[in-house]
Amino acid sequence: MGTALLFGAVASSALLLGAFLGVRVAFPKRLLAMLLSFAAGALITALAFELFEDAYEQGGIVRAAIGLFVGAVVFTGLSALLDRWAQPTRRAKPTAEVEGSVKLDTDAAASDRPPTSASTRGTAGLALLAAVTLDGVPENLALGVSLGAAGSGGLALLAAIFVSNLPEALVGASSMRSQGRSTASILSLWTGCAVLLVIAVVVGAGPLANSDPETVSLPLAFAAGAVIASLADTIMPEAYEHGGPAVAMSTAAGFVLSFVLSLA
Repeated sequence: MGTALLFGAVASSALLLGAFLGVRVAFPKRLLAMLLSFAAGALITALAFELFEDAYEQGGIVRAAIGLFVGAVVFTGLSALLDRWAQPTRRAKPTAEVEGSVKLDTDAAASDRPPTSASTRGTAGLALLAAVTLDGVPENLALGVSLGAAGSGGLALLAAIFVSNLPEALVGASSMRSQGRSTASILSLWTGCAVLLVIAVVVGAGPLANSDPETVSLPLAFAAGAVIASLADTIMPEAYEHGGPAVAMSTAAGFVLSFVLSLA
């Protein structure tokens, strides 16, 4: 249980660090894109070798595939609702001009661009907080399961969760700051999210880890589906839009780091 608390605290500390930086510091747009693409690379390794592979080994391909598609559908559906919440006045565009998710509005955290209306008029910060919670709970449950089942491991997933939480919290807190929220209010919201995710790790390492393998495979596969959807819907489009082709290298770096940790 002590290991689960430690891993949970490390993973969730990225939310607190990101929120603190979000209310205090503005970063170059390209640096934010590099952070997002690095996180994407780490998440690719984690979902393949820590989430879906374990779900397949414990529950079989049918159960794993169903769980993955359910996770992807749930995240995609709720993500669309959160986008509408973040930018209620956004109008539909022709297919060729459809933009990515507006939750992750990095203009709010950029030093070289003014915040867009998605940050200042909508509720992008709260929407992103909700999105982090949505995919963070199954991810942290999966992290706990990997610890409870083997007593060790899960380093790749821990690294992926950390590096993805950091830029999302940074952007979310920056958006909340642009809306005029106080620093204390912003930090309190993200601290509450961090505590919830620590609890998810403990639950995964305790009661859930002692369940039968078929039961355990479901949250693992669900988390993999949610991660895939978040990569395709939010993280990678935002990174490429503002970082260009150069983000390919930081994505590869994130993948390699996470892969090396998965071998530990």
